[in-house]
Amino acid sequence: MASIRTPCIDQSEAIVQRTHLSTYIPWPPSRKLFPTTLATYIHNMATKQKTLPTFTIKDYGSFALAGAMGCGITHGAMTPIDVIKTRIQLEPTVYNTGMVGSLRKIVASEGAGALLTGLGPTILGYSLQGAFKFGGYELFKKTFIEQLGYDTASNYKNSIYIGSAALAEFFADIALCPLEATRIRLVSQPSFADGLIGGFGRILKEEGVGSFYNGFTPILFKQIPYNIAKFLVFERAAEAIYSTIPTPKTEVSSTTATVVNLGAGIIAGCSAAIVSQPADTLLSKVNKTKKAPGQSTIGLLAQLAGQLGVRGSFAGLPTRLIMVGTLTSLQFTIYGSLKKALNCPPGVEL
Repeated sequence: MASIRTPCIDQSEAIVQRTHLSTYIPWPPSRKLFPTTLATYIHNMATKQKTLPTFTIKDYGSFALAGAMGCGITHGAMTPIDVIKTRIQLEPTVYNTGMVGSLRKIVASEGAGALLTGLGPTILGYSLQGAFKFGGYELFKKTFIEQLGYDTASNYKNSIYIGSAALAEFFADIALCPLEATRIRLVSQPSFADGLIGGFGRILKEEGVGSFYNGFTPILFKQIPYNIAKFLVFERAAEAIYSTIPTPKTEVSSTTATVVNLGAGIIAGCSAAIVSQPADTLLSKVNKTKKAPGQSTIGLLAQLAGQLGVRGSFAGLPTRLIMVGTLTSLQFTIYGSLKKALNCPPGVEL
C-alpha cells in the first residue's frame, strides 16, 4: 500500500503562516505554556462580561451611606405630609376634610410648627433604615446571584429582587422600629415630649425597651411588602424604560439616568404605597394603643383590623400616594447620584 506523504513545510514558512493567521485570530499569548482550544478561548472571551464585580467593605459602606442620605433627606422633607397622613389615620372623624383641609386645621389649632412634629426621629430613623435597605439590597442581591450563578439567576430575576428586598428590609426595620414608635407617639400626642430625646427617654422609662417593638410585627407586614414592591417594580420599570432607549444603559447621559430613576421611582412608589397601606394604618393605631393585660401583639392587630374594616384600612391613601410616590422617586435619584459621587461601583445587573 502506497504511503501518504504530507507536504514539507520548513520552520520559516510555518512562522510566516502562523504570523499571517494571528492577524485574523486573536491567538492567546500564553498558548505555549497553557494549551487551550480555540473554542474554549472564544467561550471565555464571550462570557467575560458576566464576571461579577468584587465589592469591598468600603463599597458596601458607600452603598449604605448613599442609601442613608437618600432616605433621611427625603423622609425629613416629607415630615409635614407625614404628620397630616398620620393624623388622618389616627383621628379620621376629626381630620375628615382631606389633605388640604386637614393641613389648615392643624395649622389653625396648633400652629405651623406642628407640621414638623417628629422631624428628629424621622431623619435619624429613616437614615438608619436607608443604610440597611439599600446597602443590604446590594449585598443580598449579589450573594444570591453568586450562589445561583449568573445564567441561572438571570432566569429568576423577580425571585432575586423579592428575596433581596425582603431580607434587607427585615434588618432595616430592627433599626427603624424604636425611632418610628417615638415619631408616631410625638405626632399623635403633641404634648407627650419636646422632641426625639425626650420622647425616646420617656417611652424607655415608663414602658420599657419592649414597648419600642410593639409595632415590630405590623411594621414588618407594612415594610416588607412595601420594599418588595419598591425594588421589584423599580427594577422592572427601569428595565422597560431603558429598553426603549437606543443607547446602552452604561452609556446614557446623567440627565437620562436621572429621568429614568424619577419615572421608575414614581411607578414603584405608588405601587408600594397601595400594597402597604392597610399595614401602615394598623401601625399608626398600634403605636397609639396600649395592649390590654395579657394581650398579644397579634391579638391587638386583629382587634384593630376589625375596628377599621377595609375602608378604614385605606384611610389617608391619596395623601400617602403623593408622599410615597414622590419620596421613592427622589430616593432612587439621590441614591444613584451619590453612588457616582462616592465612586461606588455599579450594582450587579441581571
